[in-house]
Amino acid sequence: MANKTVLAFLAHPDDAEILCAGTLIRLADAGWDVHIATCTPGDAGTMTETRWSISSIRTKEADASVAQIGGTYHCLNEPDGFVAYDKPAIRKTVDLFRRVAPAVVFTHAEKDYMMDHEMCHLLARGASFVHGTPNVSLIPLAEGTMVPHLYYCDPVDMKDPYGNTPTPTTYVDITDQLSRKGDMLAAHESQREWLRAHHGMDEYIDAMKRHGAVRGKEIGVGAAEAFVQHLGHPYPENDLLKELFG
Repeated sequence: MANKTVLAFLAHPDDAEILCAGTLIRLADAGWDVHIATCTPGDAGTMTETRWSISSIRTKEADASVAQIGGTYHCLNEPDGFVAYDKPAIRKTVDLFRRVAPAVVFTHAEKDYMMDHEMCHLLARGASFVHGTPNVSLIPLAEGTMVPHLYYCDPVDMKDPYGNTPTPTTYVDITDQLSRKGDMLAAHESQREWLRAHHGMDEYIDAMKRHGAVRGKEIGVGAAEAFVQHLGHPYPENDLLKELFG
């Protein structure tokens, strides 16, 4: 492929590290230009800090995480807990897609445990379709702009709000990348205490590893990430991840 740019467009700092960082590592190692973008700076992800201080902390953590694989971090600065599929957010998302011009996009599942994730899903789906239309943005069209391969990550805990587990179309073996994925997630140090206080979780990285092990067992490997590919008109119908990684 002439265009080897991948964009993980998720709601909050650390979402990409939990859901698709192993695949991002494999793409980076294969020479791809990796971008992680979040709708929010995670300004509600704290029990102790102000929204301004935690935003600064979390965006620095996100930047340090993606820097481990030579990537770039972006943030739309939408308020945490209030992500909406509205005109201002659509505009920001389209402009980001114009600047990045991704050939592959990862985003949240259609149904997930919180609405920020579901709205982020809609923003990514909408922008991936329309960003290549010349009149939709003042940002110049980059060479290689295309309707990207679009993949939906697993929902958190591998279940939608109704308790259903999605059936993946695509698995990526991340057994050899699991340690580095853990290092990327560990860069988000601020979230350990927040999740323990709010979610009752004190096993941030272990939970990620268990998720990977469950999906890995389904294909007979140590750890895997699972995705559902968007196949609507006019999206590419070939499974690029499968072609790249088997």
